[in-house]
Amino acid sequence: LTDVYSSSPALGRYFRSARVLYSSNENSTVFYQLEFSVPPSTEGFMENTMNPDFIRNVLRQNIYDED
Repeated sequence: LTDVYSSSPALGRYFRSARVLYSSNENSTVFYQLEFSVPPSTEGFMENTMNPDFIRNVLRQNIYDED
């Protein structure tokens, strides 16, 4: 995750860290925490760039690109 987000053109400059909070081999589930440093209030920044769907899609795109 660190490589994915730190090298992202959209999120790389804001990304600070990633850590696993919980992992289960039983059902292949991983919960992780991402930390970003965001600029002072910029109109639309939190709603668009820091949108959970957008952040999730950066990871999804990386997975698709590897296939």
